[in-house]
Amino acid sequence: MPLIAPSLLSADFGHLADEIEMLNRSQADWIHLDIMDGQFVPNISFGLPVVKAVKKLTSKPLDVHLMIVHPEKYISSFAEAGADILTVHYEAVTHLHRTIDQIKSEGMKAGVVLNPHTPVSLLEDIIKELDLVLLMSVNPGFGGQKFIEQTYRKIAKLRDLALNNNHNLLIEVDGGVTLENAPKLFAEGADVLVAGNTVFVATDPIKMIESLKKPVKG
Repeated sequence: MPLIAPSLLSADFGHLADEIEMLNRSQADWIHLDIMDGQFVPNISFGLPVVKAVKKLTSKPLDVHLMIVHPEKYISSFAEAGADILTVHYEAVTHLHRTIDQIKSEGMKAGVVLNPHTPVSLLEDIIKELDLVLLMSVNPGFGGQKFIEQTYRKIAKLRDLALNNNHNLLIEVDGGVTLENAPKLFAEGADVLVAGNTVFVATDPIKMIESLKKPVKG
């Protein structure tokens, strides 16, 4: 079943409670939160207080994407704030097995994020331990970027790796997701699509989420 995780980075923060209430009424499966520190990526977004506030307003799982240096220092804090799924960047973690174990020990689903230039083959020795892999289909740090076409091949490679090592792995794609490319992303093997501008700029965000979730026509 295709899953959609609208990204709050594209929401209207002046009316955040209204935006979340809209997502509660929609068919959105998760709520995606991008945590940026201005060091790992050239932007700053929001932190723990916003995650806590969002958790109070929704029963949907919070999919928290840490775009920060030393994410292992904050795992317990994000668990306490209400994260259900926590993903860390391969490029930001020195001891990845230890960090994944730490996330799971806090009761969260654990995932690894790969930047566009990072090959999926690097996950071969840890893929059995993961609940999901998030593939960045734009360079992380800013919303509204153009989708990187190489992502389709990357999804296919990751799906092959998962079929041989971890049948339950979820593949998530973040960046430049649109109504036009969503069917192909699902067809290539993606399970979860993060959608920011596509949802929140839409005239009818609820209908847009419904459209993104429609099964691939075959």
